[in-house]
Amino acid sequence: MESATKTSLPRGLALLQDPRLNKGTAFTEVERDVLGLRGLLPPTVLGIQRQLARVLANIEAKPNDLDRYIFLVGLQDRNETLFYRLVVDHIATMMPLIYTPTVGEACRRFGHIFRRPRGLYISIEDRGRIRDVLQNWPVPDIRVIVATDGERILGLGDLGAQGMGIPIGKLALYTACAGVDPAHCLPVTLDVGTENQDLLDDMLYPGLPRRRVRGPDYDAFIDEFVGAVAEVFPRALLQWEDFATDNALGLLARYRDRLATFNDDVQGTAAVTLAALLGAVRITDRPLTDQTVLFFGAGASATGVADLIAARLARSGLGESGARARIWLFDSKGLVTAARQDLAGHKRPYAHEHAAMRDLVDAVRAVRPTALIGLSTQGQTFTEPVLRAMADVHERPIVFALSNPTSRAECTAEQAYRFTDGRAVFASGSPFDVVDLAGRRFVPRQANNAYIFPGLGLGAVLAGARRVTEDMFLAAADALARGLGTDDLTHGAVLPPLERIRDVSVAVAAAVIRVATDAGLASIEPPDDVEAFVREEMYVPQYRSYV
Repeated sequence: MESATKTSLPRGLALLQDPRLNKGTAFTEVERDVLGLRGLLPPTVLGIQRQLARVLANIEAKPNDLDRYIFLVGLQDRNETLFYRLVVDHIATMMPLIYTPTVGEACRRFGHIFRRPRGLYISIEDRGRIRDVLQNWPVPDIRVIVATDGERILGLGDLGAQGMGIPIGKLALYTACAGVDPAHCLPVTLDVGTENQDLLDDMLYPGLPRRRVRGPDYDAFIDEFVGAVAEVFPRALLQWEDFATDNALGLLARYRDRLATFNDDVQGTAAVTLAALLGAVRITDRPLTDQTVLFFGAGASATGVADLIAARLARSGLGESGARARIWLFDSKGLVTAARQDLAGHKRPYAHEHAAMRDLVDAVRAVRPTALIGLSTQGQTFTEPVLRAMADVHERPIVFALSNPTSRAECTAEQAYRFTDGRAVFASGSPFDVVDLAGRRFVPRQANNAYIFPGLGLGAVLAGARRVTEDMFLAAADALARGLGTDDLTHGAVLPPLERIRDVSVAVAAAVIRVATDAGLASIEPPDDVEAFVREEMYVPQYRSYV
C-alpha cells in the first residue's frame, strides 16, 4: 500500500519536507515543473546512486559513531527512501550505527541530541485518553508497533523516555531487513517515569520528571494501552521491548493470548540463540540432544532462551524433564540450585540438585557445559580462567557472549579464541571483527535479533496472525539455521552473514506463515509458493515517478 497517490501529492516545499515522498535532488526536470519544485532545488538532477555516494562520504567524514547516528537520523527525517536504500545496500556497515551498539549511547544522550519527534510518547498522565493519543497518529493502517517503557535499555538500565531510540531503531530494522513498509510502523514510548537520578536532575530530559509508577496503576495504564491498540490499530502486531524482567514476563503472560504480541528480549533472543546453537552443533559435530548449557545471567532474556532450547530438546525426544535437566543457570548469587529459597518463578524450572557454587570457574568444572551463554550485561566476566576451564572440559566449547552494548559483552571474540587455543565456537551480542590467530581466520557472527524479529513480524503481518506462538519462534530458528552455508561453518560462523539478511527474513516469514496457517491462526490462505508471496509483498526502497 503506497503512502500517497499522485492525485494526493503535496507540492513545493511541502513535498520536499515530507520524508516519505521527498526525493531531494533526484526529482526529474518534468517533476520539478509539474510539482512546483523549480528553483527550490539545485539545477542538477542527481539519481539515487549519486546521492548514496554523497551520503557515504558524509558518514565517513564524521568523527565518531554517535555523530554518524545523528546524521543518519537526519537523513531518515528528510528522505526515507534514500535512508533505507543506504541501509539495505550497506547493511553490515549501517546496522551497528542505527542499532546496537551505537543506539545505546544515542539513548543515553537522547535528550541532548533530540532533533525531531518520531513515534508516539504516551505518558501515565494520558490515562483515560490513550485511545485519543493513538488516533493522533496520521497513518491509520499500522501493522507493527514496538513499545518500551525504557526501564531496561540494552545493558544500560533505566533510561526512561530516552529509551525511544530502541523502538525507532527496531522498526528501521523491520523495514531494512524484512521489507515492512515504514508507513505501517509505529514506535511507542510508554512513559511512567524513571528511577535514574541523573535523568531526573537533567533539565533536558524529555520525559516525565518523576519516579516510576508501579503496581496497580502501572497495570491499569498498560491495560488501557493494549485495549486502545486493539481498537485503533486492530491489524497491528505489538512487540514489547526492553522492559525489566518482572514486567517483561508478566506482560507477555497477560497478553499473549489476547492479541498478536511478543517480547523480543525474551522470544526473539531465544530464537536467534537457538539458531546459533544449531549452527554451533554442526561445527562441533555433537547433536543438540547431547548439549549441556550453562547460562551466565538468569533474567528474562536468559530464561526465555532456556525455555525455547528446552522446548526444542523436549520435541527431540528428551521430554520436558530431560530437556530441563540439560540446562543450568548461574545468577548474581551463584549456581541456581534446588536448595535455594530466594528463586523467582522463572528460574525454578532450572534449579537442580547440586552443591552451592559462587565461582563461575568452579561451576564450569562441575557442570561441564558444552555451551556457556552469557546474558548477564556484566562485561568481561568470561575471564581467561573461565574460558580455559571451558576448553579443559570440552574439545570444542561453545561460548556465546550475548550481552550488549559492546562494553557489557562477557568477553571479546579475540579473547574467546585466544584463551581456548582457537577451539571455541563463538557468537556475540555486539559485532566483533574477524580474528586471525595462529594462521587461522575466525569469523565471529553477531547473534542479532534482527535475524529473527523482522522476518517473524513480516510473516505474522502477511498471515494476519491472530496470535504469536512458541511454534513460530521454533520454526523461525530452524529457518535461520538452514541459511548457514559450508563456507560459514569453515570459518567458525554460526549464523549467516548480515548481507543475506533479506533472504533470511523471507525464509523466516514463510515459516511463520506456514505455522500460522497450520494452527488455524492465519486470516489468509497463502499461495503454494509462500516464499514468492513474501518477496512480492516486501517494501523495496526505490524512488517512484510522480508524473
